[in-house]
Amino acid sequence: MNKLKQANLYRSELISISGKLVERYNKCLKTLGFTETKLTSFYIDGIGWSPEVAEEMENMHYLNHGDANPNGIIISPLQKGKPVYLPFHSFDKEMMQHVFRTHGQKINDITRDSAICIDFDQNIDVFYEPLDVLKYDSINIKFRLIDNLEQVQKDQLKLVDKFKTDNNFIDEAIHQQLLDSAKTYGDLRERDLSLHPLHFSTDSFYTRAFGGVYLLRDFIKLIIVFEDLEAYKEAIKDTIHDVLIYHIAQPELVEKLKDHIIIECDLEYIVKTPNYERIKKYVLAQFLKDTAHPIKDILNDSVLFKSYLNKIDIKERKQVMSVELYLEKLERSNAYKIEDIVDQSFYFALHQPHSSLSSNHRDLIHKLLINIAPKDVLFLYWYDKEQFYKNYETWDDSFKDWVIERIRNNI
Repeated sequence: MNKLKQANLYRSELISISGKLVERYNKCLKTLGFTETKLTSFYIDGIGWSPEVAEEMENMHYLNHGDANPNGIIISPLQKGKPVYLPFHSFDKEMMQHVFRTHGQKINDITRDSAICIDFDQNIDVFYEPLDVLKYDSINIKFRLIDNLEQVQKDQLKLVDKFKTDNNFIDEAIHQQLLDSAKTYGDLRERDLSLHPLHFSTDSFYTRAFGGVYLLRDFIKLIIVFEDLEAYKEAIKDTIHDVLIYHIAQPELVEKLKDHIIIECDLEYIVKTPNYERIKKYVLAQFLKDTAHPIKDILNDSVLFKSYLNKIDIKERKQVMSVELYLEKLERSNAYKIEDIVDQSFYFALHQPHSSLSSNHRDLIHKLLINIAPKDVLFLYWYDKEQFYKNYETWDDSFKDWVIERIRNNI
């Protein structure tokens, strides 16, 4: 990952946590019912998730109590606007934006000497079967301060009232209680520590529950797409819910998404776009072995591209150029079928969210499409960073350079 880190493309916006902040973070973990970290310094993202703590815990989702009960931690106002690097839901970043938009000023004050535990409560204690994800409707975002600070504030105010009653101002015991409380927690009398719960409504979304599920509920008919085959097999046994159920690898899924006006593919338009060029070059790169030139140069230089295109096997060559070959044949006759000429995954990779979709829905469908056919390296980085990082580890060094260049040119 060194090249990505040098290019500021690998978790570059994490916030450093050390000293007192580690102590507060551990108090949050304990308050939420999790094991405390033994690390003395680490980094966190916008929702309070830390890659270092996840590695220590050997649990990437260590802030969850099962799939149905995710949590978050706010320990610094710097978390405002920061990425959520391993979202459990596609709407996690939106929820955090809602939190800071509503309670931003109070968060600035509270995190001076405390920290905030967040419970994303969808009123589901536990998932039992895959279609339980249909219960997702709205989320109550609840807050809790470490050290039970809200109660400490109430106790301080009671002590102050007691101090002002009768002749208690000369009572040394009350003096000491006030001093001890102020020394431990500070003067809380004038501070607003009340964070009222927030409501967040969900529509279509992705969740990592059950191995990854897309819930598309804002279209012609409710559609659920499973990434995990076993969860899919369990879900299709259902006879109660009126819902279309697919596994992400089913070719019928793409046709259904087109029928429901969720995605589209205009090949004559798409071949003129940078998206197509990236995908075509990605396909060629998969066939290149023991090259005399760096792969980055081959993909960037049109002369070298043609040279190596002619060096690979004729079947592979046709696969790289299949879309253009199909369009050429189509000009002569409409008898040709795309499935006979263009590789299915190549064709699927050229689909786009339908132009009528809202921006939120477009992002979700981009993520779904890149998971169906992960051939556009830029979109894979944008919409599924964890999968991008896994794929990146398997690539040739020179191909990595080309990918990094594509991403940096589009920031």
